[in-house]
Amino acid sequence: MRLLLTGGSGFLGSALARAAADRGHSVAVLSRDVTNRQNSRLTWLTGGLAEPPWAEITRFAPEACVHAAWITTPGVYLKAPENHHWVRWSLEFLNRLPALGVRQLVALGTCIEYQITGQPLREDVTPLGPTSTYARCKCDLHEWLRRSPDLAGTALAWARIFYPYGEGEHPARLASSLISRLSHGESVVLKTPGSVKDYIHADDVATALLALLERGFNGPINIGTGEGVAVETIARNLAGMLGHPELVEVPAHPVADPLDFVVADAGRLHSLGWRPQVTLAAGLRRLVQARRP
Repeated sequence: MRLLLTGGSGFLGSALARAAADRGHSVAVLSRDVTNRQNSRLTWLTGGLAEPPWAEITRFAPEACVHAAWITTPGVYLKAPENHHWVRWSLEFLNRLPALGVRQLVALGTCIEYQITGQPLREDVTPLGPTSTYARCKCDLHEWLRRSPDLAGTALAWARIFYPYGEGEHPARLASSLISRLSHGESVVLKTPGSVKDYIHADDVATALLALLERGFNGPINIGTGEGVAVETIARNLAGMLGHPELVEVPAHPVADPLDFVVADAGRLHSLGWRPQVTLAAGLRRLVQARRP
């Protein structure tokens, strides 16, 4: 398969690029980052979504595209007005691809498009209820792509990503920030210790996205393990691995988390034959080894 990948130098995009190349696919990465191009198995196309290098893309002749590019900086992305720009850029970019021969699109959405109900989130049951600018923009993009006449006859998989972690993640993300503090002997007071999320390793996200591509999946689908893990469990596992179990503190009156239970119903993904391969313990251990000072 000739695969065009946006955001291929980012956290999830780079994991997918490696996995796709390992699987024997021909991968072209659209990226403005010219400093991180060590993988010679990839074709690098210099440019961004706002000003794509259409001549180079046309020469590559993609058959499929995974759209992973977006603003994702922790502490910024949820409210950033730039989300609206990404919607417009994405629409203009993706609507042009079928004319170049693309017949399969996979676009990355988010689990927080859903209304949080306290139950596993299921594609055909759980109502949508985005509360952030980021999630609303993702919802809008999905709806406009779904209705686009330019994409008629093109399979569109809308991949709602749950809580990815792993090597290469932003240092402000939960696991990496905990590793940094615990490694320096700093105590960690957990504000929402009982908050349960569906944590999935970046390598497993990559193989799940490949499953969508290789099976020509069409429609919304959750990219999660189907298993929930409490923040306290993550923290205590990391503290144990780093030899500082005494540094994790749970307050008497934890803060309420509006996203207190965000876990995928992974039945639709499992029906494609996909299963996670990286256990939580193994994934956290790998991240500790990668980030430990």
